[in-house]
Amino acid sequence: MIPRVGLVCDRGVDDGLQLHRVNDAYIAAVRDGAGALPLLIPALTPALPVDALLAMFDGFLFTGAPSNVNPVRYGGPGPRDASLLDDARDAASLPLIRAAIAAGKPVLAICRGFQELNVALGGTLHQHVAEQPGRMIHFEDESLPLETQWGPAHALDILPGGLLARIAGTGSVTVNSLHHQGIDRLAAPLQADATAPDGQIEAVSMPGAPGFLLGVQWHPEWRWAENGLSRAIFSAFGNALK
Repeated sequence: MIPRVGLVCDRGVDDGLQLHRVNDAYIAAVRDGAGALPLLIPALTPALPVDALLAMFDGFLFTGAPSNVNPVRYGGPGPRDASLLDDARDAASLPLIRAAIAAGKPVLAICRGFQELNVALGGTLHQHVAEQPGRMIHFEDESLPLETQWGPAHALDILPGGLLARIAGTGSVTVNSLHHQGIDRLAAPLQADATAPDGQIEAVSMPGAPGFLLGVQWHPEWRWAENGLSRAIFSAFGNALK
């Protein structure tokens, strides 16, 4: 059977109607890059039972989204814009991340998913990375064409000894950057696998994890087939699923 990958939806509103949504790029990358069947998990209230999801899926991809993790989840100060919160997704994703890791299910976490992973395991976030001393601007210029917004933005230093180094090798590559928030205190079970030039953590793995676990702050799903690092990440995720 083709492995089944669950993608937790984020919540949005269009014409006054509530939506569950996942960007098409994640779905295509799971299908074509990892060779798996992507299936969407609605962020319902209350959340779907974790045990049922673990029984149904072979692995999980936690995607990026326009929303932010509610800082109440990690003891941070209140957000400047509460409209950017998605409590239904927080409630669906955070317990599922912990349970999936414990069960040894392959997990790939991207952008918001990367931040969810850190919070789920006890870490904290910077709500405005660019305002931290010594940090660069990590978010896109929305006045530019979409191709430029999602294009290469900064170098990525892949650190030796982590899962990302085993997948792609060590050294420096260039990645895109479309995030305002980022890791502040790294969760104790995780290790940094890559950093941006300003030292901001951009990838994590978990030594001794019972299954595949990789979190990345950038967006490898964007035109994944045209990028060697992205192809390697989704291929490794697919191999773990199989």
